[in-house]
Amino acid sequence: MSSSTKQAIRNIAIIAHVDHGKTTLVDAMLRQSGTFRSNEAVAERVMDSNDLEKERGITILAKNTAIQYHDSKINIVDTPGHADFGGEVERALKMVDGVVLLVDASEGPLPQTRYVLSKALEAKLTPIIVINKIDRPDARVQEVLNEVYDLFIDLDADESILDFPVIYTNGKAGTATMDMSVPGTDLQPLFELIFKTIPEAPGTADGDLQILVTNLDYSDYLGRLAIARVFNGTLKVGQEVNLSKIDGTLVPVKITKLFTFNGLKREDTTETAVGDIVAIAGIPGITIGESFCALENPKPLPIISIDEPTIAINFSVNNSPFAGREGKYVTSRNIKDRLERELLTNVSIRMEPTESAETFKVLGRGELQLSVLIEMMRREGFELLVSRPTIVTKRVDGNLMEPSEILTIDIPENFVGTVIERLGPRKGEMVKMANHGSGRVRMEFKVPSRGLIGLRNEMLTETRGTIVMNSIAGDYIPYQGEIPQRPSGALISDRQGTTTTYALDGVQERGVLFIGDGVEVYEGMLVGEHSRDNDLDVNAVREKKLTNMRASGSDDAIRLVPFKILTLEQSIEFIADDELVEVTPKSLRMRKKVLAANRRPKGNRGGSVLV
Repeated sequence: MSSSTKQAIRNIAIIAHVDHGKTTLVDAMLRQSGTFRSNEAVAERVMDSNDLEKERGITILAKNTAIQYHDSKINIVDTPGHADFGGEVERALKMVDGVVLLVDASEGPLPQTRYVLSKALEAKLTPIIVINKIDRPDARVQEVLNEVYDLFIDLDADESILDFPVIYTNGKAGTATMDMSVPGTDLQPLFELIFKTIPEAPGTADGDLQILVTNLDYSDYLGRLAIARVFNGTLKVGQEVNLSKIDGTLVPVKITKLFTFNGLKREDTTETAVGDIVAIAGIPGITIGESFCALENPKPLPIISIDEPTIAINFSVNNSPFAGREGKYVTSRNIKDRLERELLTNVSIRMEPTESAETFKVLGRGELQLSVLIEMMRREGFELLVSRPTIVTKRVDGNLMEPSEILTIDIPENFVGTVIERLGPRKGEMVKMANHGSGRVRMEFKVPSRGLIGLRNEMLTETRGTIVMNSIAGDYIPYQGEIPQRPSGALISDRQGTTTTYALDGVQERGVLFIGDGVEVYEGMLVGEHSRDNDLDVNAVREKKLTNMRASGSDDAIRLVPFKILTLEQSIEFIADDELVEVTPKSLRMRKKVLAANRRPKGNRGGSVLV
C-alpha cells in the first residue's frame, strides 16, 4: 500500500480483566471481516498461539493483527489481562490511538479492568465500552454499566471522556447491538463504532521520520523482527535511516525488508503508511523502546518506561543427585543464554548476577509471570533449581519500603470471617467491602506483596475452592515487619531409594504426602507436609522384612491416602526460604538447599529474606 493511495487506518487495543472474552471477540471480528477463507480451518481463540496460553486460557503475550473493513484497515492489539504481564499492556498501548474496554456483563469491572484502564487514561486514549457476555443468565447489564462509570470517576477521568459510547456484545455468537432491546445479528455496529469514535492516527507521510519499536518477533528465515508503529514520515525498503538506541546513540542502518499485517499474516510491502503497524527485518541487535528516525535532522521518540519489578526468584544450575537425567540444557551457560534471550522480548523482566556464577537473580512483576517463564524453559528441555520468591525493597529518605498490592476477593458470605482472619497476620488492611445480594461478598484489601506469597493455596483450601482472587500492583509502603511463612514443616526423605507402600503407610500418619509409591527419592527431598511446625526426616524407602511367620491381617493390602500433587506455582509458593524446587522437563521435586540432614541447622526453616 503506497502512501499516495492513503488508506484509513484505526489502531485499537482490546483491554479487559482476565477471562472477560477479549480473545474470543477478536476471533469473531477476524471471521466476520473475511480474514479467513470460508473453507479455512481456524482454531478457537486463534490469537492465543502460545501452548501455555491455550492450556491456561489466558493471554500472556501482547499480539497484533489487522482486519480489512471495506476500504479501511483496523489494527487490533490483543493484550493480557493479568497485571503480571503489565509490561506487555504498557507496550501495546503505545501502538494505538484508542481502546475497546471489555467488561463482563455479570462480573463487572475487576482489578485488572482498573489496571488496564488506568494505563489507557494515562496515555489519553479514546475509550469504547463493550459490555460482553450479555447472554449470561446472571447478566446485570445496567448495574455493570454504572460500575464502569464509577470506575472512570474513581480514576479521575476527564469529564470529556465520560461521554464514552457503549455497545453490547455476545463475543461467542459474534453479535453486537447499540440498544439492548434490539438483538444484534453481527458485529457490524462494532466496526462502525470503531471508525466513528477512534481518532485517525496523527502524523504526515512527508513529516520527519518517527517509528517506535514496541514489540519483537522472530523468524527462522529473517531472524529478529521489530514490530513498530509509524508515527510520522515514510519508511521505504533500501532506505538508510538512523536507529536511536536505548542509550541515546544513533546508529545508521539500511532497511532490507518491510511487512504490513493482514489478519494473522505478514505481507511484503515496499513502504510504510502513517499510523500503520509494521514489521521490520534485518536489523541485528534491535530491541524494544528504540526508534527509527531520519539521517538528517533526527527526532527520536521517547523510550518506553515500564513499571519496576516487585518479585525476584533465583534460577540455579540443578545440583541434585538426579541432575542431568531428564534435561537437555543443564549448564549455567545454557540458563544464562536463555534468560538473556528472554530479556530481548520481555521488557518487564530483569536479570542480575549473584555471588555464584551458577545462580541468576530474575526480577519480574509477579509470581505468575516468572512461573510462566520457568514453565516455558522446562518445556524447552531445561533443568534448573528455583528459589522461593522474595520481594524487591528500596530505600526512600532512609526508610525501608516494600511493594504492596490491591487484592480483590470474591467469596460466599459464610467465608468472610475466615478470609479476614487469614489476611490479618499477612498485614492485609481492608479498604472496601460490598455485598451484591447474590450470596457473595466482594472485599478489597491492601496487602504487602510478601503477604500474597503462598496465600492462594491457603485460601482455596479454607474456602473449599469457592474463592475468586485477583491482585494488581499498588505503591511502595513502609516495611511492614515480619510476616509468618508456611505454618507447617516438611517431611524430608533421609536417604536415596525408591518409595514403598509399606514405608509410606507409616509416613502418611505424620502429615500429607506429595508422592506415591515407586517414586525415586534422594536425601533432602521433600516427600510431604508435616502436620506440625517442624521439619521431620523420614524413611520413605523402607521395605518390609520377609519372615516365615504369618501374622493375622499383616498381609492385608495397605491403603495409602491419595497424595497431593502440586503444580509448579503451588510448589514455588509452598517452599520455605531454605528450600528449592527442582524443575526438569519430566519432574517437579521440592528439596532442601542443604541435602545432608547432618549439615542442616536443626529446628530452623529459614527466616524472611529481603532482596
